[in-house]
Amino acid sequence: MVDVSTPDTAEHDAPDTSLLTVLSGPTAVGKGTVVTELRRSYPDLWYSVSATTRPRRPGEVDGVHYHFYSSEQFDAAIAAGDMLEWAVVHGVHRYGTPRHAVLEQLAGGRPVLLELDLQGHRQVREALPGARHVFLAPPSREELERRLVGRGTETAEERRRRLQTADVEMAAVEEFDEIIVNTHVSDAAAALATLMGLGEPSPR
Repeated sequence: MVDVSTPDTAEHDAPDTSLLTVLSGPTAVGKGTVVTELRRSYPDLWYSVSATTRPRRPGEVDGVHYHFYSSEQFDAAIAAGDMLEWAVVHGVHRYGTPRHAVLEQLAGGRPVLLELDLQGHRQVREALPGARHVFLAPPSREELERRLVGRGTETAEERRRRLQTADVEMAAVEEFDEIIVNTHVSDAAAALATLMGLGEPSPR
């Protein structure tokens, strides 16, 4: 179990884990797209940027899309207890959530959204049991495969590996508190906002 206490967090400002929402789902289901739509409507929502050891893709910005760590930097963060959760994804690269920033936001009474894979969801469920866990599901497996192929960012072998991972992730749906089917991005984002109690979106 992850130790979520911090030396400088007093009892009166302990993190309110009910403000934490974890969004998970199979690869290529559109988690990032739904989160982008949600943040466009709710610009004040605090979204945790994950750390990863995978190479940066074209157009990605360090600190915006991910915190890009070397393997050595990631090792050091784990050793320092600075990862709320972390995992090896698709058998290749590591992803994780920097711990202290999340706890500071929760202690300050601010809703927090994490976008995690299945392993990360399970680690946070154990570490912060009061959090809400939401599964973003595709309309069908056929549609999920179509979206994955349509991205054009993976080789055939990578797509095969990701689809195998997706089957495992889909089988874990009953572990979650809520399910949202991502048929239309705007509808899925609105449903997530309702679950989080975010109120009316900001005018665009």
